[in-house]
Parts: sequence; C-alpha cells; structure tokens
Amino acid sequence: MLDLSRADLAFDKLTLMRELPRAIAEGEMFLQYQPKVHVRRQQIASAEALVRWQHPVRGLILPGDFIAVAEEAGEIAALTLWTLRKVIVDQRVLAGEGRDLRLFINISGLLLADASFVAEACAIVRATDAKLGFEITETAVIRDPDSAIRHLQSFADIGVELAIDDYGAGLSSLAYLKQLPAKELKIDKMFVLQLTSSNRDPLIVRSTIDLAHALEMEVTAEGVETPSALALLSVMGCDMVQGFLISRPLGFDAFRKFVAEDGHLAPGGTGHSPFARPESIWKRA
Repeated sequence: MLDLSRADLAFDKLTLMRELPRAIAEGEMFLQYQPKVHVRRQQIASAEALVRWQHPVRGLILPGDFIAVAEEAGEIAALTLWTLRKVIVDQRVLAGEGRDLRLFINISGLLLADASFVAEACAIVRATDAKLGFEITETAVIRDPDSAIRHLQSFADIGVELAIDDYGAGLSSLAYLKQLPAKELKIDKMFVLQLTSSNRDPLIVRSTIDLAHALEMEVTAEGVETPSALALLSVMGCDMVQGFLISRPLGFDAFRKFVAEDGHLAPGGTGHSPFARPESIWKRA
C-alpha cells in the first residue's frame, strides 16, 4: 500500500487546486445520480446529483478528495454553478421523457454565506422551470445561521426544495432546525448501517422520523443496503430510502434507463424487488 508523506499529500493538494479551474472549464467533471425511492409508493421520488472528476492522468477522483480543495481554492462556487446548470439540462431531458423527477444538488456551507453566489444561483433557477432541490448539512447552517436561513428562504421562495443532509452526524440543533424552510430531512447513513445490529440506533432513527414528521418534513434514510433495514425503516414510517440496495450512483444515461425500466423495483438487475414483502410489513407502525 502506498504511504504518502505529508509533503507528498500537500503537493498533491496544491496540484489539484491548480488543476481544478481547468477541469471545470474543459469538461473533466461529470455527474452521477443516485435515486431516492418512496417506500409506500414504491416509486422513484427524486435523485441526488453527485459530481465526479475524470482526471486525464489520475483517473477518477471522488468528491471526498476534491470538494475541500475546491472550497480552499475558492472554486466551490464555480463548481456548484456548473453542477446546477448541468442538472437543469438533465432534468429537462427527464421531463421531456415523461419522468419529471426533482433533482437535488449539494450546496457547500461556505456558499450559504456568499450573497453573490446566492444571487447568481437564484437567477439561474428563475430562468428555468426545472424541478430542483438543494441538500445542505445542518453544520453549514450553524456556521452563520442568520445569513444561511435568509439565503435558504430565498431559494425556497423560488421553488427550490430544501433537504437537510447527514442529519445526526453533526451537532444537531433544534433551535435552527425549526427555522429552516426545509421539506426533507436525511438521516445520516452511520445510523442506518447499524440499524439491525445495534440497540440504540433504531431508537435514534425512530425518534428522528417522528421529529421530522412533527415539523412537517419527509424523511429519507441514507445508506440503505439490506432488505432487513428497508423493512424496519418502513415499519418506523420512513418516507424515502437511498442506498446500494436500491441503486449505486449511475451515469445519466444509465439513470434514465433505470427510471424507464422501473429499475428501483429490481436492484442489480436480479428481478427480485426489495419491496416484495407482505403488505402488512409496509404499513406504518
């Protein structure tokens, strides 16, 4: 296993910072989509757009290796605006095929305090009728709650649906949660992955679902990988699920095919649906 020194890692980071503007400009970035499936309706409800970097020399670079770099290099606004424009194009393609799904993009916490970014993003959204959503982390709001809540309200006012991502992974604050104009709360996968093997995680997940419903939000569970976790989430009243049991992130053409073929009912092309369970299992507890 290659063991990079701190100097090597610093050099690599600086190299990525220099290469990122070119990568955005020259089309090295691309999107994959991971669907969110509505449990009771057994239909794709929406999808999350995930940005990837196909480097001509290094190969595939995942967000965990370049998003922080983009933030530090001052390129996160340009990358997010590129993502927004691309998602709008893809969403209109889906709508034209009769599948008018809402597509979500992730918004960095740094951008929630950037008035110029918010103004440009709002202008782009106003110029389209595409169905869009923004996912933001709870910690992003805590950084600068006043401006974050104000800017999030600006997005909500023009029809962008807001989802609180990775709920429970940070320092959750009910004081901020109740002020956010969000319609969806996503439970962090760290709780979902241990759902059937832990005593405490089911209690946390169930209480989070009840809290979100009390605040009139739908709940999405991230990291759903097993039929047993899916069944338990359904009994708990979870609205939507997302994870490898349903689908891995897909390129846009593969995602279109997945949607067209109702692939969410037969993950992995096996023909066996994770939803093929007695109707009583799917009723809310």
